[in-house]
Amino acid sequence: MEASTSSYKIILGSSSVARRKILSEMGYQFTLMTADIDEKSIRKETPEELVMALAEAKANAIISKLQSTSNQERVVEPTILIAADTVVVYEGVIREKPTSKEEARQFLKDYSGRHAATVGSVLVTNLKTGFRKGDSDRVEIYFNEIPDETIEKLVDEGITLNVAGGLIIEHPSILPFVKEVVGTTDSVMGLPKSLTEKLLKEVL
Repeated sequence: MEASTSSYKIILGSSSVARRKILSEMGYQFTLMTADIDEKSIRKETPEELVMALAEAKANAIISKLQSTSNQERVVEPTILIAADTVVVYEGVIREKPTSKEEARQFLKDYSGRHAATVGSVLVTNLKTGFRKGDSDRVEIYFNEIPDETIEKLVDEGITLNVAGGLIIEHPSILPFVKEVVGTTDSVMGLPKSLTEKLLKEVL
C-alpha cells in the first residue's frame, strides 16, 4: 500500500483473534476496540445484507464510544475504523455462532461430506472525513467426511463456539477434511485481505 501507516491510525473494531492476526499479517499496526451490540436483534433477508448491517452496527457503536470520550487527539490525526462480520450459510440457512456445544456438534456433522459457504463483510470508515465504504465476500467450502471423534475433539475444545457456524477450517484437526475452498481462507477466518486493502485505499 502506498500510504504509510504512520500517516493515519487504524482501529480494528473486533475482538476476533483471527481478524487481529490477519490485519497484523497485512503489515498494519492498529489498536483494538470492541462494539457491544445485540447481534440477534439485527435481522435481514440475505446473508450479504445481514453481515453489512452487523458491521455497520459495530462501527456505529464504536464511533459513539469514541465520541463520548473526551479524547480530542483522536480527531486530529486521520483515523480509519475497520469493522467486519461473518456468517455461515448452510442449505440456504444463515448460521451465526453456535449457542451451545450440542448445536456446534450438529453444525459440524452437517458439514461432513457436504458443503457450506461463508459470507463476510468489511466496512471501512474514515473517522476524519466520515467517508465509509463496505462490501461483502463469499467463499464456498467443500468437505470430505469428518470423523465423529474429530468433531467431538473440536466441540470439547470449545473453540467452535466463538466462530460463525462453528466453522474453523484453519484448525489442524479439521484442515485434513477440507476438500476444496473456492475463495480465500482469510475471508473464511473473518477478514478478506484483498477486499480490506481495496476499501482502505478508497476511503483515504
